[in-house]
Amino acid sequence: MLAPPRATATIGAMAAPSTLSVQLSVSIVLHDSCLSLLHRTLSSLSVAAGQAQESGLLRGLTVTLVDNASGATYREQLAALVNEWPSDDLRLQCEWQSTNRGFGPGHNVVIRELDSDYHLVLNPDVELQPDTLQAGLSVLQSHSDIILVSPWAAGGSGEQEFLCKDYPSALVLLLRGFAPLAVRRLFRRRLNAYELRDRCSGKARVEVLIASGCFMLARTAELRAVGGFNEQFFLYFEDFDLSLRLKNKGRLVFDPSVRIVHHGGYAASKGWRHLRYFVASGIRFFNHHGWRWI
Repeated sequence: MLAPPRATATIGAMAAPSTLSVQLSVSIVLHDSCLSLLHRTLSSLSVAAGQAQESGLLRGLTVTLVDNASGATYREQLAALVNEWPSDDLRLQCEWQSTNRGFGPGHNVVIRELDSDYHLVLNPDVELQPDTLQAGLSVLQSHSDIILVSPWAAGGSGEQEFLCKDYPSALVLLLRGFAPLAVRRLFRRRLNAYELRDRCSGKARVEVLIASGCFMLARTAELRAVGGFNEQFFLYFEDFDLSLRLKNKGRLVFDPSVRIVHHGGYAASKGWRHLRYFVASGIRFFNHHGWRWI
């Protein structure tokens, strides 16, 4: 099957750059992903970019959609979405992959070619608040020791979703992935500690060990210095691995002023194939970074 033609839409006029304005790149990896959710993601990204531009923080923005070998019909629909996007809005470009090598390799297609100041790894099921980019870029511009910002996230029904994590143990992962609710309740304190609920429930910015790959706003130089994502991970734990490697370069922080809505779900809710990916990637993570059993 021939890939659809490269689809682009031009960006509208930017506000005059200030001495503090930056170039931001965004990568979104797709594989037969929900296009209605993607549309909401891009619309919210456009609004957030506009506010960041008006504040003088953002000079330019490029968004790359990486399609990991979706079906022909899906690719046609995606190309149509991109081609029909308003020409005075986001600059969109598509990278059409012939095989699906996974989440991390998809983002690496973009990361290895970057020349931006900051890069946002973004899921196609995330909606940004209007001030999300302004808040996140302001943190990075104001604190040179911070290299990654992780957001406050609401789930689809509005409750807080705790994206940041402590170092996992095999027990915690088994409980989260396989244990019934009654058993998880018995281990609630341990599960809450793993999700950093105490630290990430307030209004203060806090340093974290592991950030979620659904939204990683990072310094491009450091992201490229560590080689982007480890391509041995097809799906799951690639964000854990990247976070630990970035930790050697600077601080990773959770900042509650950077806000998103995340419509995703846990691996256990996505079927047995995703559970197999989860288990295989978890074993690979522990083999590389060290096992913690309980």
